[in-house]
Amino acid sequence: MRSVLADFPLLKTRIRGKRIVYLDSTATSLKPQAVLDAINSYNTEYSANVFRGLYDISERATAEFEKAREKIAKFIGAAISREVIFARNASEALNLVASTWGKENIKKNDVVVTTIMEHHSNFVPWQQLAAEKGAILKVVGLDLDYKLDEAELLSAVKEAKLLALTHISNVLGTINPIRSLIKKIRKINPDIVIIVDGAQSVPHISVNVSALDCDFFAFSGHKMLGPTGIGVLWGKTKLLEQMRPYMYGGEMIERVTLDKSTFQEIPLKFEAGTPNISGAIGLGAAVDYLKSIGMDNVRKYEENLTELALDKLSKLKNITMYGPGNASEKCGVVAFNVFGKSKKLIHPHDVAQILNEDNICVRSGHHCAMPLHNALKLAATTRASFYIYNTEEDIDALVLGLKKAIKILG
Repeated sequence: MRSVLADFPLLKTRIRGKRIVYLDSTATSLKPQAVLDAINSYNTEYSANVFRGLYDISERATAEFEKAREKIAKFIGAAISREVIFARNASEALNLVASTWGKENIKKNDVVVTTIMEHHSNFVPWQQLAAEKGAILKVVGLDLDYKLDEAELLSAVKEAKLLALTHISNVLGTINPIRSLIKKIRKINPDIVIIVDGAQSVPHISVNVSALDCDFFAFSGHKMLGPTGIGVLWGKTKLLEQMRPYMYGGEMIERVTLDKSTFQEIPLKFEAGTPNISGAIGLGAAVDYLKSIGMDNVRKYEENLTELALDKLSKLKNITMYGPGNASEKCGVVAFNVFGKSKKLIHPHDVAQILNEDNICVRSGHHCAMPLHNALKLAATTRASFYIYNTEEDIDALVLGLKKAIKILG
């Protein structure tokens, strides 16, 4: 995988004469040159609006935009590309479902289930929807191994109308066995609508939404080597066709009169206004890049890196890690805290600042997962996350940086 390092221009950057050790891919990934080239090509060669012109560059823009949709659909195992809706990010995609299907179908005293693992984007919309509708919100907890409490989950969904859960925790790295869980849930409650946050899974493991048998699946482009400002909502055709538009405006209109308006079919019904054309094309290029490597190869490489990180960090006496201890059960995410000699917590922000002195980029805080941190009785954590452009040397740099932080702050 070392051969890909040359594809990422940012890795050539030097700050204070030192290279960048980028360990924050869970927040956003670096972009390979192929993605930057695709975006630049649109902006410099055929930067016209889509669907609206009969001239060459507009028709090319439309073709490339729709080609990207088709690439993404195949990449995630969608039956047809019409089921792929472009959004700004996974957050907007999830809010789209809450604001359309949710508001139309969730009633007073209905049960809505989510989990303590969720990113705020897949927790707050359902919390607010339940409060607005007078529904009952049930939150499934963890077992002692930082995994979802399966017994609690299967009990909670018995009478539920909706389940929203993450595929991979952005804090713990826990990979939830979504496919097997959904099979069990469908036997218990065939009519439940299941929404999966795939923001952390699509970049790192092979995903087939059709095989998963969820109803909606959301993810962001910027976490999978693509640009910011572009994300995807996949949904089953039947549900998408039943839903009202999320926004109103250009291109999603079929006909407007003084008395009423009618709307386009999916996906355009949910894509009002000029979309992020360069973003979609860039995401299509990111899909091409990942496919050229192979998602099984991505997973194997990251699993080996994670195993190395878990091993080396476990040898530091002042470090406490959170999440499954087996790399095969988690994605390339390690959340931890650092303690001084008196076993007093060194604040994660201080740890991150010391690491930054050596250009080691990590995340500190609650990582948009306050309920999870509260459940674990943690104010914050430091998080290192890995992707295809990380190496063993990056893990070694992290370990040396943490030793430095302990020496200075401990």
